Formats: sequence, C-alpha cells, structure tokens
Amino acid sequence: MNALQAELAISRLIKAPPAAVWRAWAEREHFERWWIPHPIECRAVKLDLRPGGGFETHMREDGGEWRPHVEGCFLAVEPEERLVFTTMLSEGWRPSEPWLALTAVITLAAEDGGTRYSARVMHKTPEDARKHDEMGFEEGWGTAIGQLGEVARILASARAP
Repeated sequence: MNALQAELAISRLIKAPPAAVWRAWAEREHFERWWIPHPIECRAVKLDLRPGGGFETHMREDGGEWRPHVEGCFLAVEPEERLVFTTMLSEGWRPSEPWLALTAVITLAAEDGGTRYSARVMHKTPEDARKHDEMGFEEGWGTAIGQLGEVARILASARAP
C-alpha cells in the first residue's frame, strides 16, 4: 500500500487475450460470474460501460437477501484497454456518499499471449486505503481476478477454431 498517495494496487497475468477479458467485463452474464469471490453471488444491477454510465452490483450469501455491494459511475471506457470507475459518483455524474470512497483504474495489456490485468485503486484518505487493505483487498481482488481469468479463458476457448 502506498499510504502517502492512499493507493492500493494489484496485477495479474491472465491466460486469455484482452478481447476475452474485456468481454468478461462488458457482458453482464459473464461479469456476474467473477466480480465477487465465490461462493457469494453477484447481480449486476447496472453495467453501462460508457463515461457517466452506472455501475451497480448487489451480492448475496447462501441464497439470502440481495444487498448493495458497489454503486458507482464509469469515468473512462476504452474497450480492451482501460476502465475507470468511481464510487464517489453514481450514474449520470451524480454525487454520492459511499461507504468507501474510491476510484479504480483497470488496465488491460497484451503480454506473453495473455493479458496483464492491473488495478490501481485510489482512496480519499490513507485511512480509507488502510481500511480497504485490512478488509482483505489483496485476497478479495486477487480471488476475483482469478475468477475473471477462468471466465475469460472459457470465452477465449469457445471462440477458438
């Protein structure tokens, strides 16, 4: 963790091309399979990949009630290259007051026949970054990226000749 800049970062090599990783991010039915570590279920309420588009997910455990997980707004969308979203705004650039204020920059870069998936997560304060880290940032985001890799590999192999 970079406490001076209130940032957390994680990077993994996914054994699938950027197009498959992007598809796993961009298509709701695929996104819901990886966004939250299993066995918790994810429902993408909003996944409008355009600047100002809404990003909202709900989660549930053991078949219980759906509850809010993330609500935010996409700031930048560059297909197969970069996504930027924040929890400090909701759909249509409307200010919000999240339980954890952050902005995430997700980059996809072709590397060794796969995709280097990197996430840089900026927090409002070093204390917020520390809280996110203590909540299990590395394990949670790492598990989700691993699940993303599985979905992307399946998507890539389904399109292979």
